[in-house]
Amino acid sequence: MTRSFLRCADPSCARESAPAPIAYACPRCGGLLEVAYDFAGAQPEGWPELWRHRLGGASELDRSGVWRFRELLPFLPEGQAPISLGEGSTPLVSAPRAARWAGLAGLEVKHQGVNPSGSFKDLGMTACISHAVSEHARVVACASTGNTSSSMAAYAARAGLPAVLFVPAGAVSSAKLAQAVDFGALVVETGSNFDQALRLLRQVAAELGWYVVNSINPYRIEGQKTAIVELLEQRGWRVPDFVVVPGGNLGNVSAIAKGLLELHRFGLIGKTPRLLVVQADGSNPFFRLWSSGGDILEPMDDPQTRATAIRIGSPANWPKAVRALQWSEGDCASVSDSEIRDAKAALGTDGIGCEPASATTLAGVRQLRNSGTIGEAAEVVAILTGHQLKDVDYILEEHPQRGEGVSLSLDQDPGAASRVLAAWLESRG
Repeated sequence: MTRSFLRCADPSCARESAPAPIAYACPRCGGLLEVAYDFAGAQPEGWPELWRHRLGGASELDRSGVWRFRELLPFLPEGQAPISLGEGSTPLVSAPRAARWAGLAGLEVKHQGVNPSGSFKDLGMTACISHAVSEHARVVACASTGNTSSSMAAYAARAGLPAVLFVPAGAVSSAKLAQAVDFGALVVETGSNFDQALRLLRQVAAELGWYVVNSINPYRIEGQKTAIVELLEQRGWRVPDFVVVPGGNLGNVSAIAKGLLELHRFGLIGKTPRLLVVQADGSNPFFRLWSSGGDILEPMDDPQTRATAIRIGSPANWPKAVRALQWSEGDCASVSDSEIRDAKAALGTDGIGCEPASATTLAGVRQLRNSGTIGEAAEVVAILTGHQLKDVDYILEEHPQRGEGVSLSLDQDPGAASRVLAAWLESRG
């Protein structure tokens, strides 16, 4: 019978503890925690066929791209139904024009923006809100640059729980805030950046006994790890050479690494891809740590980037991310806001939309291709984390000419109208 427990993610400590009540740091060393399992009697060799058989099933559980892989996250009490909105089951799409722009023979993108609330956060939120219900939480809360807040608000509403979100004042997309408000969350604006909001939240939550759903919560990572399982299943279990993710609070790369490690231990994959993290130049403390070869991350007090979803100066999951890159022989890149803008436009030529933070992956791929880290024929999958409509203001500000359009009068000579439109099409090449 499978047993779940919490364990310190620092191998030098590895202290084990009971899975409840929820904790966010190791009581011995203060390090990050992870959910671990004793898979006694498990028969993982049959899991891929079982997971495939569940595709398109009648059960709501089987239609979830997280809980369809429930053998990998058996932490809920027996008989408890997860809190689900049909998350996951996101497309893996080829991007030939974006590939040529980046200097690759081919490229695939795993679009996590096609989730109920429009971002990859839903994969983790279904897991940790389900755990919150099992712990009889009274209030769930988060600090957020936007995506976590909208996801938490949706899943909290589904579970019938009050939700409180702390956001940096004036620094979150109005579209993301609108989602959270629409789901009934209480919005608390505080500080000027995510890190300040998170510090205050942790103080308040500790005093009031709130359940925190940020990625310091190890159950968030459990849900998010299923993205790599679904990706590999979609590729017929052919492992790509590289998997590329944006780097904000670094929970995503940590989760993907955990999923890969478990699949490898079970013998379901024979090798692992190299993991690549891409940050924005104005918000790149992890890149600075990685490129310097240092041991301790130095936070940035005032991170700045138009890619607001990754504008984080003190990423909580950096120790897990370091281990992820070391274990997978991965790497880290840092790209400018202008490179992010160009990469987003390149994805657009394939009809693929995403929020700015997602486009860091393609910008980083191009940079690493130019440096020789990625070969032209390499099999690369870029993770897109958020939907195009998460930050409409960015699109209209970066491309004002696209909103101008062409004005035609009903009284205008048809020939003149044709010439106007022909000139517009010629200008587009």
